[in-house]
Amino acid sequence: MADLATTLPAPLKGWEDGTIRVGSSRVLFDLVVHHFKQGATAEQIQHSFPSLTLRDVYGAIFYYLQHVEEVEAYLAAQETQAEEMERMVRSQQGANSLQKRLEERRARLFT
Repeated sequence: MADLATTLPAPLKGWEDGTIRVGSSRVLFDLVVHHFKQGATAEQIQHSFPSLTLRDVYGAIFYYLQHVEEVEAYLAAQETQAEEMERMVRSQQGANSLQKRLEERRARLFT
């Protein structure tokens, strides 16, 4: 009987910023899971992210399905961190920010 590997490592890598990337790419695990949860097939996901191999995509999906609770907790934490970062950036924008000037200009044009 042939000796077959019974476990395979997940194609996921943690980065210093706390994010998880898929395979040897810079594609976020979050994006692969999001597309999968939206109903995309592994082939469609791979087409959306050409730097991923089909094996990477299937591996990421398999990992998600085997660790749903942990991955959902990770995704929730990432979402919270993104919201905090957005609030911080918005709070640091001064009165002379480009966005504020554009909004004022838009208001003048449409009133």
